Amino acid sequence: MAEIRSMTLRRLALPLVRPYRLSYRTFEVFEPFMVEVEDSDGRVGFADAHVSPGSSAETREGGWAFLTAQAEAAIGRDAEAARTAALARFSESKVAATSLVTALEVLAQDPILDIPEDCTLPLLTPVNATDPEGIEDELEVEIARGFRTFKVKVGKDVDADLARLAVIQRVVSGRATLRLDANRAFSREDACRFAAALAPEGIELFEQPCDADDWEANAAVAAASPVPLMLYEPICTLDDIARAGEIAGVGFCKLKLKRFGGLGRLREGLEAVRAHGMEPVLGDGLGSEIHGWLEACVARTTIDNAGEFNGFLKPRDRLFENPLEFTEGAIRLPAGYRPRLDRAAIERLTAERVAYT
Repeated sequence: MAEIRSMTLRRLALPLVRPYRLSYRTFEVFEPFMVEVEDSDGRVGFADAHVSPGSSAETREGGWAFLTAQAEAAIGRDAEAARTAALARFSESKVAATSLVTALEVLAQDPILDIPEDCTLPLLTPVNATDPEGIEDELEVEIARGFRTFKVKVGKDVDADLARLAVIQRVVSGRATLRLDANRAFSREDACRFAAALAPEGIELFEQPCDADDWEANAAVAAASPVPLMLYEPICTLDDIARAGEIAGVGFCKLKLKRFGGLGRLREGLEAVRAHGMEPVLGDGLGSEIHGWLEACVARTTIDNAGEFNGFLKPRDRLFENPLEFTEGAIRLPAGYRPRLDRAAIERLTAERVAYT
């Protein structure tokens, strides 16, 4: 059985075209951890994942320490043993563990990565503008680019959020659907007030209004909302999915590869979402081109709505010699597609590197 011969860890620094604002942080650079692995048969695999400070208790320092310890211990082991060791400590650093496990799945040429025929995967895009004129200009441009689903960030000020949303609904006027995302920023009282005041026309869902661990508050909002809630932040296991499915008014559940421990586990989770009576949504808006490719491969057979794996459109640089094709608001994966790393770009964008042999 082939053994792991080398493992290289990188912290990439990917400058963004424009700042990406969330309720808890504004990003000007994405800094994913990238894992490259080679075995004694000469096979190679790679993956990455982005720790988002403020999104959870996981830190970049902790994630990097997890990876260095796991990579050093993996040398001389077979890939399955390294995968098992990482998943045994998954709860310590979910994003870091996922990057390593997924690199091993790519090494093993997991069938999830096979693209037997051309496929098209629609994406959503965020609404960034805040003033009425800017909103109208931005939406017209993005609709012309082919987008038919928009994400609207809320959670800072109930009245201001409702006023901005009304402008967006007026401009969209049935030409696209909207996903509202509070990123856990609302209190229970404000979230219920916001939800109760919604005009539901054109709104697909309302994502994660309250703190991830406050299931009771999110359930109260679900009861008050005329549009279905989507939970995401606390969803990392099959038990979490089952719990979400028991809450009346929760119609969607979003998963991200980086929080689920690998390609196979992600697909199992998405299937479980549907089995528990909810609609699965997939994607990380902070992911690189590598991460976008990985999530797109899983999405191909598991979701029926707009993907949220649009993070690769935000940095100035791509990471593949044969980039993901994006046209008319969608990723186009041609039959047989496999990406090739752009080595010059990877080296230029590497902020930190350590190798184990």
